[in-house]
Amino acid sequence: MQASVNRETFEQVMVPNYSPLPIIPVKGKGSRVWDQSGKEYVDFAGGIAVNALGHCHPQLITALQQQAENLWHLSNVWTNEPALRLAKQLCDKTFAERVYFANSGAEANEAAFKLARKFAYDHSGETKHEIISCLNSFHGRTLFTVSVGGQPKYKEGFEPAPKGIQHIEFNNCQALSEAISDKTCAVVIEPIQGESGIIPATDDFLQTARSLCDSHNALLIFDEIQTGVGRTGKLYAYQNYGVTPDILTTAKALGGGFPIGAMLCLRTVAQSFGIGSHGSTYGGNPLACTVASTVLDLIDTPELLNAVTQKHEIFSQHLERLNKRHPIFHEFRGQGLLIGCELKEEFHGKARQLLQIAQEEGVMVLIAGLNVIRLTPSLIISDQDIEDGMSRLTRAVKRFQDENK
Repeated sequence: MQASVNRETFEQVMVPNYSPLPIIPVKGKGSRVWDQSGKEYVDFAGGIAVNALGHCHPQLITALQQQAENLWHLSNVWTNEPALRLAKQLCDKTFAERVYFANSGAEANEAAFKLARKFAYDHSGETKHEIISCLNSFHGRTLFTVSVGGQPKYKEGFEPAPKGIQHIEFNNCQALSEAISDKTCAVVIEPIQGESGIIPATDDFLQTARSLCDSHNALLIFDEIQTGVGRTGKLYAYQNYGVTPDILTTAKALGGGFPIGAMLCLRTVAQSFGIGSHGSTYGGNPLACTVASTVLDLIDTPELLNAVTQKHEIFSQHLERLNKRHPIFHEFRGQGLLIGCELKEEFHGKARQLLQIAQEEGVMVLIAGLNVIRLTPSLIISDQDIEDGMSRLTRAVKRFQDENK
């Protein structure tokens, strides 16, 4: 018999690096979730842009079950068919010519940053090692990735951090032009900054980054952990901008909830990861790759990707109506089903309060920093689920507004 557990159990057995909300979800179906008490929620959080096809999608379940009966794990002493199929899909659908598999977005970024330095070392020597990133960016929680990320709070207490990294203002072409040099090995950009508030890159900034990288023989890396796999209405957000990177990282939605990450790159760049230069015990796991392959089959269709754009408009209309009735938001931003709702200045610092009230009203949302409510629902969320969720969010916003008069 399994032991009974509740939210208090977390305090007794878990490392306190998280502060989860009081409920414990136990079941999900589509865009609905139920907690231990049986209460239902509409899920606008999507596991932080992970559950791109909702909870318990039947075709993902079937794919996982079938693979589980054949092969779970080998290690990279051997390759396996699901990994090869998935790598070929990713190459066929993107600019990429080579793929490296990992278990998470942080691991994919770790690989990308190491590869950028190794490529520069191989072709230009040890002095070409500097990485340029953006202020307020987020690239993961390993020591290297928090150092490349532009939020000092995440590396506080963990120094000394890796050196040779500088940060510039996001969307500032002049700052990038002044920072880049022949010592730069890579420029790393999120096409939409996620954790800092859902802030899209400008066309000019990404085009300038591409041009400057070409001029200085540096690699352009796009972190598409959150924006990838249909989230913005294209398979990857770079396809919205017409700017092609040398390396792209992807995770989150790639597995539809099953842990997997990948680094995509050009063949010439990939050569610097020779045998033994990098690795991952579970990277390319047959179970994960089978699920991810099915995710790509389901998401990368004109019908689904067009529907993401249409659902963005539905959300936008609901949010505008909500804000007319209860004007607490300064603006709405984002692309596709990655939507940021920034609170007005008088409500700054209170995004988590609104998140908690929303949960009480039966809708799951996220925050992106202290001032932004983030919506990353399933890409196939139904119009009825949007309607029901927005009704619950409207009630939550009214309560929030009343409590902060």
